[in-house]
Amino acid sequence: MNKKVLEKIPGIKPRPVEGRKPAAAMLRDVVDMVYGNAWDAKERGELVGWSSSKFPIELAKAFDLNVVYPENWAATTAAKKDGLRMCQAAEDMGYDNDICGYARINLAYAAGEPTDSRKMPMPDFVLCCNNICNMMTKWYENLARMHNIPMIMIDIPFSNTVEVPEEKVDYMVGQFEHAIKQLEELTGKKFDEKKFEDACAVANRTASAWLKACSYMQYKPSPLSGFDLFNHMADIVAARCEVKAAEGFELLAEEFEQSVREGTSTWEYPEEHRILFEGIPCWPGLRALYEPLKNSGVNVTAVVYAPAFGFRYDGIREMAAAYSKAPCSVCIETGVEWRETMAKENGISGALVNYNRSCKPWSGAMPEIERRWKEDLDIPVVHFDGDQADERNFSTEQYNTRVQGLVEIMDERKAEREARGEDVYTNFDNTKETDWSKSTID
Repeated sequence: MNKKVLEKIPGIKPRPVEGRKPAAAMLRDVVDMVYGNAWDAKERGELVGWSSSKFPIELAKAFDLNVVYPENWAATTAAKKDGLRMCQAAEDMGYDNDICGYARINLAYAAGEPTDSRKMPMPDFVLCCNNICNMMTKWYENLARMHNIPMIMIDIPFSNTVEVPEEKVDYMVGQFEHAIKQLEELTGKKFDEKKFEDACAVANRTASAWLKACSYMQYKPSPLSGFDLFNHMADIVAARCEVKAAEGFELLAEEFEQSVREGTSTWEYPEEHRILFEGIPCWPGLRALYEPLKNSGVNVTAVVYAPAFGFRYDGIREMAAAYSKAPCSVCIETGVEWRETMAKENGISGALVNYNRSCKPWSGAMPEIERRWKEDLDIPVVHFDGDQADERNFSTEQYNTRVQGLVEIMDERKAEREARGEDVYTNFDNTKETDWSKSTID
């Protein structure tokens, strides 16, 4: 791997907004609050649920239910280096090591395997939606059987077309209505329309703030790294209907806006190249992912994983259509359009793809999407073998070699652009340029 280590740019580190605590600290408190509320509810004898990450949680909020998220929890456990042990515990129980690492970690915990990572109260019910992937269905069926608890399932079919057809929306709205009846039976309460509308309003506010924060990667140099967004995934997954999450993301966007004005950035190194990082990060190896990019001045300014959880809607039908769109549940044309639009807006000159063994539906589409990028965007694309949770499936040496190859190609293309007097960042001319970019980087 390239041995050079770039020096930090003096004075570029951003500051909090005057009179406010850092947004990152505020958002960490939000996650703690979600888990704390669930534990408090459990101690009061109230129902607590586990939910898949893109279940329409607004429905549960209409019943004042406290819910936590096994995917988010498993990612945290993996990042804290306890994922491998938990995966192996699940394998000892008979679960194949070819299934999702998140599922194995969570199934081991649900069966009573202890961990020193953050703990979740055991569920009284589970909420499952298969817009993330169909594997979720079997995972949550196993949880329901293990604890002999109800499973509320919303089936969202794969999108074979770019637009969501009305008959599909009809089907999904029917699923929502059935889930409401199940929640009424579970809680002994009637559906509260006002609480539902309030939850939708907060979810839309949170999504708007999150998408605004993500959009600041369009500036060059960027006031942030895409890795910063990965650090906030727990909030957008677990707290979309929490006012404090909306406030935290609004503050985060305000910090990025301040950075644009002041010439600061969380990316404290020369921005030699800008790339798209495709897929869920390898949580046990975040430092291993980041270091070779930092050492070569490669900033991640486009990620599809983060903004995929920021979706807005108006009314129940738009809500159904919005929930049908996730990275693994949309057709190839939509997947390509999402990424190519982001690539152009955020000014990338290459792409790095995680062939994530835990997420086969996502990785399965990538060869065709990669081919389209090369053809449509004329950028170099390299991939590496990884896993969102099981560190056995990630090789630091392979990753470093792939990054080195990508950097060499981007260096060659950058030199060619400089020789022609063209923009050295990207093929695209619609990336926003900060007023301070020339003096800061050159």
